[in-house]
Amino acid sequence: MRISFIGAGAMAQAITKHAVNAGHDVMISNSRGTETLRQQSKTLGCKAGTVEEVVAFGEIVFIAIPLAAYRSIPVAPLVDKIVVDLLNYFPHRDGHIPELEDGEITTSELVARHLPLARIVKAFNAITVEDLEKDARPASSPDRRALPICGDNTEAKKVMIDLMDQLGFDVVDGGLLQDSWKFERFRPAYCVPLNRIKLEKVLSRTLRETKVPDGYWLTPGSIPD
Repeated sequence: MRISFIGAGAMAQAITKHAVNAGHDVMISNSRGTETLRQQSKTLGCKAGTVEEVVAFGEIVFIAIPLAAYRSIPVAPLVDKIVVDLLNYFPHRDGHIPELEDGEITTSELVARHLPLARIVKAFNAITVEDLEKDARPASSPDRRALPICGDNTEAKKVMIDLMDQLGFDVVDGGLLQDSWKFERFRPAYCVPLNRIKLEKVLSRTLRETKVPDGYWLTPGSIPD
């Protein structure tokens, strides 16, 4: 499968490593041009291109840029493509976005409003880069970690579930994009290592008023029963 990234930061690199190891054809990009990615792409074993090139290349296109830059994503070339939103909202970096602050909309719905004809799947936002690099396991592993996803397009979610399985993770379907708040920042499932059964329980018990402190996953004993 052809997989591409708008963005080439640490998260994009970690997913690229797993995807290349699984036999996929990957292309990364950044806003500074392909020359700045020459060594990085060689190390990762992937291609490097412009944003326009990666959008045309990928059957699945990952958005791996700061949320504040989401309006820079090209719209027309992504019509009907699977677009993976792994973005999180950090007000100190992204600026104040009232709709997100008030819980009126999720980050994925914000992206979907910009890309109304793309098939958007929320995935890979609820894991740290460090864990993403080290927690991938074969399907038979008893300690395999599960990650949540959401999306409005059933077929796109099926494709992503299969891809994430190949990359080393179980998947729990959390519902529609409007439900993805359940694993955004300050929620119990955010960045906490859980297997499939535990993740299903945590998501089912998460209500609008269910909040946890930032960095909750770093606290000893924070992993739910």
